[in-house]
Amino acid sequence: MKKILLIGGAGLIGRNILKKISKTKFETVLFDACKSYLDSKKKSFFFKNLVSDLNYKKFIIGDVRNKNLLKKSITEFNPDVVIHLGNLPLADYSNDYPEETISNILLGTLNLLELLKLRPTTRLIYASSSMIYGDFNYTPCDEKHKKEPKDVYGATKLATETLIKTYSKRYNIEYTIVRPSAVYGPGDINKRVVQLFIENAKNNKPITLHNKGLSELDFTYVEDIAEGFNLILKNLKKTKNQTFNITSGKSRSLNDLVNILKKYYPNLKINNSKKKLIRPKRGAL
Repeated sequence: MKKILLIGGAGLIGRNILKKISKTKFETVLFDACKSYLDSKKKSFFFKNLVSDLNYKKFIIGDVRNKNLLKKSITEFNPDVVIHLGNLPLADYSNDYPEETISNILLGTLNLLELLKLRPTTRLIYASSSMIYGDFNYTPCDEKHKKEPKDVYGATKLATETLIKTYSKRYNIEYTIVRPSAVYGPGDINKRVVQLFIENAKNNKPITLHNKGLSELDFTYVEDIAEGFNLILKNLKKTKNQTFNITSGKSRSLNDLVNILKKYYPNLKINNSKKKLIRPKRGAL
């Protein structure tokens, strides 16, 4: 039975990956900081409850920046695969708190790489982001698209990808990089746009649209991204040192999202903000 260390296992994507693999021949240990960047009142028991009905061996409360705890966890469990989802999940937050972003994403992953270079038989599967591309020059965007991120989050993710590939060349660490895009789905607690719009609609609160609602995103349902990780686990040899976009492959505007919500909430209120936000362009050209 193969062993998986699932870092960020209590998060939205992590929980859905765990659902996918709980009936397979994998033994899983969860490693999660149990931290909400939006609500500091959420404690470790809250995050443990999110996975209470799922199948795993152990839940370790820890931050990837705690190298000693990370080393202890890897040494004791001896995983065949490390899935690294334990990064700051909010792109907008990254621009306001760049030091925390770089520390969490880049330096945290550096800790992991320093440990994995001593055990090159362990596969690293890393969750990067489509934000590394910046504007799409063509659609659907493929993995060879140029990388020109427009925010701290995308820049840090791109730097982390480069670091992983460098360690792979130097220390023979096997990796697979996944680039999701605008993930949404049940159980999201990070106030991503779909969650925010739905909650406002349910609570009869207005939805604020920036840029006239014309901004487009390549929305990806969380179960689909989890299935992508599952397919990688089933094909470790074929996916060695490969990078994959795992998204729907088609952009939709925020106006599209609003129009879908109006079918269920016909009295939905819309506020159009005059404030322009810098967002990567993801639409058809």
